[in-house]
Amino acid sequence: MTTTPIERSIAFAAVFNFRDLGGLTTADGRTVRRRTVYRSDTLSRLGTEDREAFTALGIRTVIDLRRPAEVASMGRVPEWTQVVWRHNHLEHPLWDHSTYTTEIGVAGWLSARYLELAHHGKADIARVVGMLTDADHGPTVVHCVAGKDRTGLIVALALDLLGVPDDQIAADYALTERSAPMFTQWVRTAFPNEDHANTPPFFTYTPAEAMLMTLHGLRYRHGSVTEYLVGAGLHPDRVQRLRDRLLEA
Repeated sequence: MTTTPIERSIAFAAVFNFRDLGGLTTADGRTVRRRTVYRSDTLSRLGTEDREAFTALGIRTVIDLRRPAEVASMGRVPEWTQVVWRHNHLEHPLWDHSTYTTEIGVAGWLSARYLELAHHGKADIARVVGMLTDADHGPTVVHCVAGKDRTGLIVALALDLLGVPDDQIAADYALTERSAPMFTQWVRTAFPNEDHANTPPFFTYTPAEAMLMTLHGLRYRHGSVTEYLVGAGLHPDRVQRLRDRLLEA
């Protein structure tokens, strides 16, 4: 395991997009508490060589956003982690890759998908954000397959509730792109017989503009991220509970 304090990233043998939300700062100068909530790509690839490093993080809860079929094919976080596994798929239509064009661009296409996810999966999204407010769950990791889209949206909404400025939220989202070469190499090694030549650009690119457009779109439709989440079922008290849990005094 290696960690870069400024970037908050932690690298495991075959988990490439794991990082701490702690260290980001809010518009009023407060700091997001470290070692409390992490974001990641799928944890089913954790190996025994990662055991000591993962255990040292003290993680007690894993929130898995993947579809049931993805869990069935890839597996769950290993039993040796001894975490509480909470499976909370975000309901949304499967993406139609044929709708992507270079004229729309990666940022525009991804933003449209995220707003689509926010619409169809609003109840699931509100439930997951609510889970992040509960200190009794202990240090928590939220993940999907690549830690990019579903995880990216959940994390962006939570950071907005904390008062983290949009530019920092978008910059954190954009860090996922740095893990793409390692993930791509792993896929080519693990699945050598598959065609990897025509991977759509939105699979590996995470332009900050995509998340900025998503946040702006949610506010245009709902007034604010808070109003969107409360309307989706998040109890208003949970917003303050999230701030109490994740912001340094």
